[in-house]
Amino acid sequence: MSFSTRFIERPVATSLIMVGILFVMLGGLTRLADPDQVYDKSNLVVQRGTIGEKIPYGDSVVEVTRMKFASAYLEDGSSEDDKPVDTNGAFVALEWDTTRGTKSPGSLRPTLTTDGGSVYTPIGGTSGDGVSFAQPGFGTTGAVVFEVNPADLKGLTLNLAPTQLYNVLAETVEVDLGVPSEAVAQKLVDGATPQYVIPKSVQRVAQ
Repeated sequence: MSFSTRFIERPVATSLIMVGILFVMLGGLTRLADPDQVYDKSNLVVQRGTIGEKIPYGDSVVEVTRMKFASAYLEDGSSEDDKPVDTNGAFVALEWDTTRGTKSPGSLRPTLTTDGGSVYTPIGGTSGDGVSFAQPGFGTTGAVVFEVNPADLKGLTLNLAPTQLYNVLAETVEVDLGVPSEAVAQKLVDGATPQYVIPKSVQRVAQ
C-alpha cells in the first residue's frame, strides 16, 4: 500500500467516526427536547380508576370526588362587581382530594382527553388550574376547571402526568369520568348549572 493511499484512508475513517459521534449527540438532544418520547412502556406505570375511587400515586393518593358541568364560573371570594366568565361550550369542574405520602409526588400536569382525540387543558390564571399536594401527612381538597366542546365528550378521562424531563420510573393517573356516549354527554351538558364557584384549595390533616 503506497503512502498516498494510507494518507487518504485515515481522514476518511476519522470523518466516519466524527459523523457517528454527531448522530449520537443529536439523538440525546432529541430525547431531551421531546419529553413525551422519553418514557418507554417498560418504565411507565398507569394507575387507573373512576370518580370516587382512591387511586394510588406512589405512596400518595388522588381522588376525584365530583364532576360538575357549568355554563359559567366565578372564583370563591369574588366581589359583587365581578362578572361570571361564560362560554359558548361548557365548563367541566372536577373536585379532587389528594393525600401526600412520605415521598415527593412532584408536579402533575392535568389534561382531559376524549375518544374523539380532543385534549383539554385547565383554565389558567384561576384557583382551578391544577392538582396539588400538601406536606407529608396532610391532605388537600380543591377543583380543576376545563372549557370543553360539548360535541366531543365521549370517553372523557382525566389524565395526571408528571412534568419531569428525565428518564426514570414514572407513574400517571387516568380517571374515567363516566361518559360512555355522546347521549350521556348531552344529558350532562343539558343539566349544567348556570354558574360554578371555584373553591379555593384547603389543606387538612390526612385521615
